Amino acid sequence: MKRVLPWDGDETELSSIAESATQNAHEHILSAESPKASNDASSLMRDKDPVQAVVQRDHMRPQRLRIVLYSPGMIGLGHIRRNLLIAQTFAYPPLQNVILMIAEAREASVFKMPNGVDCLTLPALRKDFDGQSNPRYLDISVQELTAIRANVIRATIEAFKPDVLIVDHLPWGALRELEPTLEYLRLRGHTRCVLGLRDVLEDPVTMNREWSSAANEDAIREYYDAVWVYGDPNVYSLVCEYHLPRDIAAKVCYTGYLDQRMRLKLVDPNTQRLDALKLPPGKLVLCLVGGGQDGAHLAEAFIRADLPKRTNGVIVTGPYIPVEVQERLCRSVAMRPRLRIFEFVKEPVMLVNNADWVIAMGGYSTVCEVLSFGKRALIVPRAKPRYEQAIRAERLSNMGLLDVLHPNELTPQALTDWLARDIKPPQVRDRIDLNGLARLPHLLEEVLAAPPHSARSKLHKGGIQHID
Repeated sequence: MKRVLPWDGDETELSSIAESATQNAHEHILSAESPKASNDASSLMRDKDPVQAVVQRDHMRPQRLRIVLYSPGMIGLGHIRRNLLIAQTFAYPPLQNVILMIAEAREASVFKMPNGVDCLTLPALRKDFDGQSNPRYLDISVQELTAIRANVIRATIEAFKPDVLIVDHLPWGALRELEPTLEYLRLRGHTRCVLGLRDVLEDPVTMNREWSSAANEDAIREYYDAVWVYGDPNVYSLVCEYHLPRDIAAKVCYTGYLDQRMRLKLVDPNTQRLDALKLPPGKLVLCLVGGGQDGAHLAEAFIRADLPKRTNGVIVTGPYIPVEVQERLCRSVAMRPRLRIFEFVKEPVMLVNNADWVIAMGGYSTVCEVLSFGKRALIVPRAKPRYEQAIRAERLSNMGLLDVLHPNELTPQALTDWLARDIKPPQVRDRIDLNGLARLPHLLEEVLAAPPHSARSKLHKGGIQHID
């Protein structure tokens, strides 16, 4: 089976960077976290319930914090699922912080929220295949929509007065909509700001070009107290791969991947029962195509693949799959009693937990799901115009944790052949760090213990001191 090789640079350089990341990650980048803390979290999470690990890891602040989680989502639902999991961690007893999510997916209203968590839904943007952003539903200009969103965010932050703002993925927010809010918070001088990044952003050349064009490093220097990377540097060292400047790298902490098993705590077993699918007895292969905006090719190949004997198939197409594709898929499965198709499932981890095989695109949340539950998985990553999924899948494939099929090689027969192989479930927890949730309360304490970034900035005349 052909594997994805998205790196276009020198292979020797790539190997050198990866080796450096492995050797230096814990002594340089993870300096904010003591080895004992990391080991404690690892031992807690290896065999115990992830919720108990979070509870036991907590330092028990005497007051409840107000936390805002900003979650863009112009392509799929991965950002909001990741932030909902983080919100669940910080809201779970005994922490019980007060958490407001700012998201843009209509589906946010149907996700089950823990006590103490609520969600403000913004009018939605979408990102087209050419990289341009436009209103998803409203018939207004993108400039008008961005102004509405920016004003709503700023007014919400002023009224809510958060202790911590955790921004997902985009330092300036979508189309720089967070800039007025970040400037307000810096002048106010109370709220700590954290940038949360997934493990892989893009291939290094593209990422450095886009970050330079957007002045993202300037935003991190000016407004952010810390950068949390929700990944394991032994898989992908964001600092080393992207050659981040020393002053930016000094703010980075790798949390480890986020164990998705905690999401089961929010699943209502009465509404997520597998027997409600009314499938015949047998094994289960699950197909996930993320939000569905660019998942039609995988969905249609899966429908036409031959499943092993006594095996059922369930496909979740995502809410953004084109209507004509959804209708075509529904017609295809109508006469096949072992197939079921759903446009949207509030909480797919119940399906992942019970699946024998998973075939999926390679978004961060989906990959974390198959790793967290130790599933036999075939990832068919997006390979254009973005390479993030392909890079992640290739690295994990090289570690023997999943299989990769290049989208150019995707056919019903390729899926049939993979399902027919005798594949053993991977030994995930001995290979990569899945302890991110257990570390988050500790990392939050460290951010709160340091002076606010705005106060530190004022120590240096003419702005923030840079480390050369």
